Amino acid sequence: MGPSDHILTSIEICAGAGGQAIGLHAAGFKHLALVEIDQHAVATLKENIRVLEGWSWEREYCDVVSGDVNDFRPIPRKKVPGSGLENPKKFLGGPLEKGKLDLLAGGVPCPPFSHAGKQLGKDDERDLFPRMLALVEELHPKAVMIENVRGIKDAKFEEYRTYIEARLQGGRAKRPETGVEEDFTGLGYEVCEWEVLEASDFGVPQLRPRAVLVAIREDILGDLKFVWPTPTGGPRSVFAALEESMDDRYKPYLNMGGEVAEKAQRCLEKWKKEASAAALSKKDGGVAPTLVGGSKKHGGADLGPSRAKAAWKQLGVSGMGVANNHEEGEKKKSQDRDLFGAGGPMLTVKQAAIIQGFPDNWTFTGGKTAQYRQVGNAFPPPVAEVVGKAIADVLHAAHERDTRTKGKPLDLLPVQSAPTLADSIDDRQRAGV
Repeated sequence: MGPSDHILTSIEICAGAGGQAIGLHAAGFKHLALVEIDQHAVATLKENIRVLEGWSWEREYCDVVSGDVNDFRPIPRKKVPGSGLENPKKFLGGPLEKGKLDLLAGGVPCPPFSHAGKQLGKDDERDLFPRMLALVEELHPKAVMIENVRGIKDAKFEEYRTYIEARLQGGRAKRPETGVEEDFTGLGYEVCEWEVLEASDFGVPQLRPRAVLVAIREDILGDLKFVWPTPTGGPRSVFAALEESMDDRYKPYLNMGGEVAEKAQRCLEKWKKEASAAALSKKDGGVAPTLVGGSKKHGGADLGPSRAKAAWKQLGVSGMGVANNHEEGEKKKSQDRDLFGAGGPMLTVKQAAIIQGFPDNWTFTGGKTAQYRQVGNAFPPPVAEVVGKAIADVLHAAHERDTRTKGKPLDLLPVQSAPTLADSIDDRQRAGV
């Protein structure tokens, strides 16, 4: 049996609008469940799975779970009504069992570690690392992938990172609740480090460094080695990424003739001149600054703080807001703001999605602000894809090795000790379970 015959399954928590899910899907993973609390993002996931041809497997076998990940119970429990996954039973032949899942992935909320926030880390109520660790213990997947902002690599979070690593692979660390140093047995994984990957190194026209942790179960890894992906080429500029869509946005007005067409031509040529010049002259190759999605607690959508807006200005784009699409712009008479402003055109949600590396056929639900937040908070699909492929390479190689040497894949799980179980209970308590 070769890699093409070996189906890799995944579960993703904090799935958002599907950035990581798209990338892992492209890497060959089949999703058993996508868990998300935001209703607009849930609707986005369901709609794309429903209509896109390439997602027919998920249409039949995946549960899109709407709700708090703290309440997510992927394995059935007799005393917990509604626990377990439903659609995956048709593929698995029954309920999901511990140790059978290939990959547990999640882009846990970044505010606890973001430079743009207060960096409360483990003291932030939005910290979902305890819940992720509890799910790792419950599911015992063959591999784990966790994505977060670069800020989690800061020195102030070193003890917390060490604790997470110790919980996964064993070692000495300070327990966050008490600050007391302890020896942890671990959950049977080898942590393949926290790597900071820059999105612009992988074809995304944006400076978006993300910290990614990969851990692979020791019995799966064996003599194999996980290799982090290397940059795939030079940066893709905003000019190259958006030129076609900008032409499309101005085209209806160019076709009108007269003063409107002249105005549209001036604005389009001005944008092309500034964006192409940035692509040639800027050290970063004219890529975008980091998109920020914001939160429901803050105002409408824009392209970030003052520094980000200044960077967008150099690319010929106004960062003061997000543009309506053509139909909505005509209805609201907003094109003077959206397309013809002195600061340059504002980006539409669709163009922001291009900057994040979403495929053209992926659509978003909800109002403009809700859609932009889904886009701005996403993990760029191309980055998720290259990490997913690196993980898939190990899992396929392990499957072939174990099939060849044992006659069938290894199903044995590391024996848990009492300290490991106690650690798991602590994780559940911190996660509010």
